[in-house]
Amino acid sequence: MSPPSQRTRRVNATLRQHLAAGVRELSDPRLSPVTITQVEAAPDTTSARVYFVTLSPDDREPAMEALESARGQLQGRIGSALRIRHTPQLTFLYDDHAERAERLTRLIDEVATPETED
Repeated sequence: MSPPSQRTRRVNATLRQHLAAGVRELSDPRLSPVTITQVEAAPDTTSARVYFVTLSPDDREPAMEALESARGQLQGRIGSALRIRHTPQLTFLYDDHAERAERLTRLIDEVATPETED
């Protein structure tokens, strides 16, 4: 897989900015703990994966439901804000990179910690 082009990186950053602002403007309380962390648009901008995190694991499912419910509004915002050929079809995914990194760090710490004899 080749790295994204400069145009794709700009589109991703712009999409993330507009989506983050759009989420903040929506009145759904399930979206208050949501932070958009990353957007990966297809090179032809027909689709985009939108990664998000929440303040608490308990907020994950309600936030996903709210994002799915607001998909049309968010896509409309993107369509009116950007001048691109296709408004991307948004797919929302929970960004678990931080959780995986924390779990790996814990495992490394467990293995690296020398056991002491009593």
